[in-house]
Amino acid sequence: MLSAKKRTVLLEIKPFELERYFARHEFSARYLMSSSDCEPLALSALLALADTECRSLWQNLKLGYTYSDGHPLLRNEIAKLYQITAPADILTAVPEEGIFIALNCLLKKGDHVICTFPGYQSLYQLAETLGCEVSYWIPEEENRWRFNPDFLAQNIRPNTSLVITNFPHNPTGAMPDREDYARILEIINQHNLWHFSDEMYRLMEYAPDTRLPAACDQSSKAVSLGGLSKSFGLPGLRSGWLACRDEDMLSKMAGFKDYTTICGSATDEILSVIALRNKQTIISSQLNRLNQNLTLLEDFMGRHKTDFIWVKPKAGSVCFPRLNKNSLCMDFCRQVLAKAGIMLLPSEVYGYGQNHFRIGFGRADFPEVLQVFEDYITANSTL
Repeated sequence: MLSAKKRTVLLEIKPFELERYFARHEFSARYLMSSSDCEPLALSALLALADTECRSLWQNLKLGYTYSDGHPLLRNEIAKLYQITAPADILTAVPEEGIFIALNCLLKKGDHVICTFPGYQSLYQLAETLGCEVSYWIPEEENRWRFNPDFLAQNIRPNTSLVITNFPHNPTGAMPDREDYARILEIINQHNLWHFSDEMYRLMEYAPDTRLPAACDQSSKAVSLGGLSKSFGLPGLRSGWLACRDEDMLSKMAGFKDYTTICGSATDEILSVIALRNKQTIISSQLNRLNQNLTLLEDFMGRHKTDFIWVKPKAGSVCFPRLNKNSLCMDFCRQVLAKAGIMLLPSEVYGYGQNHFRIGFGRADFPEVLQVFEDYITANSTL
């Protein structure tokens, strides 16, 4: 039974600012230009890709309890995304649930954590709520949002236990080159630290040869978070996983999951198998759209250099331009929403100043929305 002190800590977790902002505006705004996922697939389109085995599984599916660690067919397909990591090293979970499970199992009160920042709030907020001290690893905007490995090396303490990374990075679209990433892993391994690697945007590299190796393949003290929400355009499935080659840690996380969802959705598991068996078709389509939309966005930024400063992303479906005017981004985003019907995401929800905003360019209607945005900017040049 949880102590009164422990219950109090759990109740004091801070509001998730990004998610609260989306809850207020995502389904009322006419246009979304801040979403981090790619164009969602229709259920009919996904089922049309099913092979004979999956079609039979779907048609005869019984809605009973499922495997607590994930359907064997699903874990087998997930493992194909990795070089070394095996099906037995996979624990399925809703992606946000995966973060909650992993950090609760990897951390204890008094630990020191280094986390890439800005980022998805739960990556650092949960650590702080658990009583850990977090050092924020901020990228160098002037150096194309580079996460300098020197920061990591200089900020490790005797009580540092975990490094949390998110590559490709939300919200900047940054990604280390192979040399920097190799040094990051070397530093983590030299100090025998755990590594939690948020890889939700993996497979969204514009140039496949820039793709970084999965952390779980590089060390047994690494936990990789993956899922189908971003690169596959299937956030509605709530399908994700944790990959870890340390048997004891994986068992610990599986035991913690018994207190969250216990098991996944029977329908979502079969649909996820279909998606993963057709990953090349789905991801190629999403990448084609991303590249086309990114070209439009690059041209737009070139025409509006007096309004915005931006760093072109290296991967993923988001970028993080700077507002080049004497105006708070929250105010700017509210004006754009009120007058143009477009939802943008201000940097204030990341706790990262008041000068940036996130643009998402993975959706099919992005060309239309970008034109509406440009019409607004042109008509309101003073922002």
